[in-house]
Amino acid sequence: MHFRKFWRYGKRKKEVSKPLELPCEIEAIRQKALRGYHLEQVLWGKILLDSIYVPADPETAIIWFRMAAQAGYGPAHNMLGRCYYFGWGCAQNYQQAIAHYTLAAELNDDWGRYNLAIMTMRGIGQAPDLPSACALFQAGTQAGHAKSMNVLARFYEEGWVVSKDRKKAIMLYQQSAQKGDYRGQHNYAVWLAEQGHIEEAVTWWRQAVPQATLDVLHAIQDVTQNLKHNSIESLRNIVDEKINSNKNTIKLR
Repeated sequence: MHFRKFWRYGKRKKEVSKPLELPCEIEAIRQKALRGYHLEQVLWGKILLDSIYVPADPETAIIWFRMAAQAGYGPAHNMLGRCYYFGWGCAQNYQQAIAHYTLAAELNDDWGRYNLAIMTMRGIGQAPDLPSACALFQAGTQAGHAKSMNVLARFYEEGWVVSKDRKKAIMLYQQSAQKGDYRGQHNYAVWLAEQGHIEEAVTWWRQAVPQATLDVLHAIQDVTQNLKHNSIESLRNIVDEKINSNKNTIKLR
């Protein structure tokens, strides 16, 4: 009897996992992904890569990206390219990244085209090919892709495989800035500052700061350190605060 009592109270209860509790809008994405909607499959995969809603699960994210990619959905190929490029949920493989970015570009996905162009320009996983990269950035620019505009502007500013054209470069920087790319906003602000339009330049720098990476934030610091204007000091304070917050933030990927 004592043995049976010990067995009854000592036996471990089977743990029952709690159902996933998500905000309504996130649960709606998950449900549509389960029903086969390609956009939501990609969005749910991104949530699984890195979000505050669920523990990171890059291996499962890749499964969702593959489902949408097999249906010929360009953004899914772009995300598979990113997974292979960074090694998220798989072994890092630049050749696979190029293959998926190429498929995304062929399906007219702006981000896949842009990511392929960056790898082509920098010679990542392949020999550098500036003419091919330029053509990809030009296609992205024609499609209205802000980051493609910013990099194409650099081609014209430096005269890389195209005739140097400062006026066209500035126009592209402006268009990139207006479409919300923080690098384009910084580059356009630099030109405005060189022309003496400091107040307008500060306006664009302020717009760039929230999304800017550390390299751009440091570039803003460097460019503005010798500028004299009433609004420069407050801009520097904002940039310094952003840099410090970035240093204190643990990046998940």
